[in-house]
Amino acid sequence: MTAPLQSELRFWPELAGLLSDPLFWNPTRPPPIHLPPRRTARQPVLLIPGFLAGDASLTVMAGWFRRRGHRVRTSGIRFNVGCSGRDLDRLESVIDAFGEPVILIGQSRGGTLARALAARHFDRIAALVMLGAPVLDPLAVSPSVLRTIRSVALLGDLGMPGLFSTDCRDGNCCAEFRSLLEAPLPEGATALALYSRTDAIVDWRACLDPHAECVEIDGSHCGMAVNSQVYRELERLLDRAPPSGAADQSE
Repeated sequence: MTAPLQSELRFWPELAGLLSDPLFWNPTRPPPIHLPPRRTARQPVLLIPGFLAGDASLTVMAGWFRRRGHRVRTSGIRFNVGCSGRDLDRLESVIDAFGEPVILIGQSRGGTLARALAARHFDRIAALVMLGAPVLDPLAVSPSVLRTIRSVALLGDLGMPGLFSTDCRDGNCCAEFRSLLEAPLPEGATALALYSRTDAIVDWRACLDPHAECVEIDGSHCGMAVNSQVYRELERLLDRAPPSGAADQSE
């Protein structure tokens, strides 16, 4: 069972708490080192938004990563309501454009896309982070959200472009996507699944990826990208990874 929907109003206190946190404005930065052109001292980042959300929903997180020294790209998604199979192929081309392993971060439905991308090509992924992502069951959501999903699928069935349809649940277009959600990640992979037992949108149990480090946070579903505890978990995870270009410096 998910928490009462009104608990999602915590988004605003979560955002206020983050904006008052000095570590948010002055995150850990890497020491200056000489790097080849278009390389950064930290791995590049790709951010993928949640259901019905677009890249703008992750603006706060994108700014934090840039202050931390990362090159950030967004997904190009305005409203995350597309066919997962098609989105998977398009996002893979975005990853390829980086030319180096990327930190992949997805919120909610964006986290399921991130997880599938990582399972498909983990050699291109420096780290995977899933924020309230129902990877074990993408439809393990609150009744109101499930009704919205069905409404979007109906419009897709009627031929409205850019929307998923009911065929996406069991059809061939998303068959690989579904299998990748269940596929194991490589042993020793850097993967983090953050969840909240008071999530009012997604059943937190569906977020417990058995192939990732699962960490509980105290917060709302919508506030995952503005929760100060999430940023501390990101710092802890990312500081374990070597700087991008480190291998170039040792050669």
